Amino acid sequence: MKTRKQASNISVKKSARSTTRKPARKSAKGGAKSIIEPCSLDGIFRPRSVAVIGASSTKLTIGRQILHNLIQGEFQGKVFPVNPHADVIHSIKAYPSVLDIPDPVDLALVIVPREHVAKVVEECGKKGVKGVVVISAGFKEAGAKGREMEQKVLAIVRKYGMRMIGPNCFGIVNTEPGVNLNGTFGKTFPKRGNVAFVSQSGALGEAIMVHAQEAHLGFSMFASIGNKADISGNDLLEYWANDPGTEIILMYIENFGNPRRFIKIARELSRTKPIVVVKSGRTAQGAKAASSHTGALAGLDVGADAFFEQTGVIRVDTVEQLFDVASALSHQPIPKGPRVMIATNAGGPAILATDSLISHGLETPQLSDATKKKLRAKLPPEVNFSNPLDLIAGAGPKEFESALKILKSDRRYDAIVPIFVPPITVDPSEVSQAITDGVKGGNKTVLSCFMGVRSGSEGVNVLKENGLPVYRFPDAIAKTLERLVWYNNWLERPRGSIHIHEVNSAKVRKIIKKAESKGQREIVGAEALEIVAAYGIDVAEYHEAASVTDVVSLADKLGYPLVMKINTPRILHKTDVGGVAVDLRTADEVRSAYESMEKKVARHSSDEDFSVVLQKMIRGGVETVMGMTMDPTYGPLIMFGLGGVFVEVMKDVSFRVCPVSDVTAERMIESIKSYPLLAGFRGSKPVDKQALMSGLMRLSQIVNDFDDFSEIDINPFIASSRKGESCVVDARFLLRDKGETK
Repeated sequence: MKTRKQASNISVKKSARSTTRKPARKSAKGGAKSIIEPCSLDGIFRPRSVAVIGASSTKLTIGRQILHNLIQGEFQGKVFPVNPHADVIHSIKAYPSVLDIPDPVDLALVIVPREHVAKVVEECGKKGVKGVVVISAGFKEAGAKGREMEQKVLAIVRKYGMRMIGPNCFGIVNTEPGVNLNGTFGKTFPKRGNVAFVSQSGALGEAIMVHAQEAHLGFSMFASIGNKADISGNDLLEYWANDPGTEIILMYIENFGNPRRFIKIARELSRTKPIVVVKSGRTAQGAKAASSHTGALAGLDVGADAFFEQTGVIRVDTVEQLFDVASALSHQPIPKGPRVMIATNAGGPAILATDSLISHGLETPQLSDATKKKLRAKLPPEVNFSNPLDLIAGAGPKEFESALKILKSDRRYDAIVPIFVPPITVDPSEVSQAITDGVKGGNKTVLSCFMGVRSGSEGVNVLKENGLPVYRFPDAIAKTLERLVWYNNWLERPRGSIHIHEVNSAKVRKIIKKAESKGQREIVGAEALEIVAAYGIDVAEYHEAASVTDVVSLADKLGYPLVMKINTPRILHKTDVGGVAVDLRTADEVRSAYESMEKKVARHSSDEDFSVVLQKMIRGGVETVMGMTMDPTYGPLIMFGLGGVFVEVMKDVSFRVCPVSDVTAERMIESIKSYPLLAGFRGSKPVDKQALMSGLMRLSQIVNDFDDFSEIDINPFIASSRKGESCVVDARFLLRDKGETK
């Protein structure tokens, strides 16, 4: 049996946040030094020379397009085409092999059939090439033979100490002045900007470039990592953490190779450089059927959501939303709160905007009397002086500029949303300039909506060129603001610490060994409660009884009413077989319940000695559930929600990746929809939240100390309003199969 290494405390650190139009984010305390370990990939992203192995003079081929892009993009280093069948390509001398190039080569872009990739990479190693980008496909993604070939290439890369992106990728970009590297086969070279983008999908490469250009979004660097045989998204995060030209990081990912490393990097990096992610795979993972409530409830992509929640990574659902959020982050300050002001010339879109904002958890406070007075002095009397501020259909540049100059100073709002639907009598470009002039000098987030106007029109371009993102419909703005407000809240949240409690781990180890010696995969009943108690979680008083005489005698001593449960490890779902009896008030009821359970257990598990657990029935409090399930990607997930039968019916639960800090435990409790039942509802007293937080952190410590468990249910945990009276009533622990990967 192995134990997990204890987690160190997470220090508390308040994040710095920009309030300028184009935020330059620095680390806490205002310093520029990153706490992420530097990862040098300069040989790939800042090469002094590039060899294009597989360069071609034939148009509409990848080898031709990549060479053309390097030249057209004005790469600032040397370019060497490599092709054994050509002397000159694109008016540049070509070489039969990278070994024939007389100058040093930093980077090799490889575009040859997969059967030749290993030989080419071997030659790169002998030449002293620092980095290779393998564009060629047909490797791991193509089956067993391709996987074998990919491993051979990777072994060569490591043999020579090189780094590799790919195989099966779109290429790389670095727009940094002095580099100007376009090592892709796309037709679009992005403009310079502060956004770095990593995509696991090569097929999305060209679409990403085009969309970024339309959104006026500039890139610092771009990398399509394909099969990520060597360089992964984690490596790029470390590299970009220390890149002064990168302020925002976008990611399209399909899976995590090393999620624990991602957590470590992203949790720190998110505080200085926002990370926005589209992760595909929100549907059920097809994992084995879970035996516990916790496991069954974790069937969807909850692991990824928990993962991103704890690291401050902004998760979005689509690539379009990715660019919506990136445009706002790249050009606007992060909103300080959820309060939004709408200024428009169209009532219908204003209603749509209000509905969407409210449904996404944002607020639309009404105008203050002081602001109304200022607006009335500048605007026509027929204007509706409320939120939304309807400037009437004929409103033009003057009305928009006057209103926005006043609204940008109103402290009631954190963001402003100008919505414009152009009437035939108003020039949209003039309104765009008026909006730009109206919000100039303010510190609020401004996201504009131009409806019925083409994306490439002059009016839209005026806004984008002045750092004001433009959205076609209000719903996109609401989704974007919701994500930005979530990120701001994460930045403002204390980081918390992971507490290590004094516990009796030796007792738990003994119980586990006893179960394993009997060939049991389940620990239930009294022994499960012993594990819980050994880690300092209060447990309701319980007693075992193995005969009618003992159980009746014990009942008289405990006093009524009582709860009786079977104490049989092989039966996990006691209620399903009639193995639980509640509110027993007499000796006859106790005797009858015992005899009935004994008969039922004999039918399901005749080879075990029969016994029951008897407990005093607890009245009052709220039933909650805590648990753990082992996610195949993210490891152990801790769960919290309403307990008893509610967990099955309502499924109102929250998950976080283990280990759980004090702040995370509190967030778990407060994030369930039924939290008002715990906080005090209609005159009821709030439960002892500290007891719940302690329980979650101690459960997390059990999981962190022992990797023997695949699933855990602590259900119910009775949360009382009285200090010291919250306690666990029942629990069960499922052990891993011996053949299960740890």
